[in-house]
Amino acid sequence: MNSVSTRNAVYVGSFDPPTLGHFDIISRGSRLFQRLTVGIGINPDKRPLFSPEERVDLVKQIASGLPNVDVVCFEGLTVNFAKARDAAVLLRGVRTVSDIELEFTMALTNHVLTPELETVFLMASEKYSHISSSLIKQIAQMGQDQAATSLRDFVPPCVIQPLLEKVRRPKTS
Repeated sequence: MNSVSTRNAVYVGSFDPPTLGHFDIISRGSRLFQRLTVGIGINPDKRPLFSPEERVDLVKQIASGLPNVDVVCFEGLTVNFAKARDAAVLLRGVRTVSDIELEFTMALTNHVLTPELETVFLMASEKYSHISSSLIKQIAQMGQDQAATSLRDFVPPCVIQPLLEKVRRPKTS
């Protein structure tokens, strides 16, 4: 790993859907690091609303004005993804006090697995600290006619229509 640089970071998550909180961390991270790779994690135990390709496309749209940000899918351990991307920093966003315990446990585990990988936490901006993907999905599903207007406070504009189409599509058995 000769090319590993503390100026290279990865920011991973499911991004299902990507939120304004995610964009806030991506934007702030892009100012801190020379290169920031957003990793769209594929977890076979979860049933995401958006496909991996759709999530990559949405995050690419959101980050299009940030030239040092790239977006890719990955499977497996985050620490292996960071190594593959020549990153020495794992960027994590923390929204609430309850996030801290989980993030702390993950950071310690990642440090045992890969001691050279440092975890850097960014506190969510106050206006985004309450946003979660499950909350957004609920607003989209139950918001009826005002859902598009309500979602503007939670997700980037490019996410609203695809999200509404996903949650309003009739379920097939």
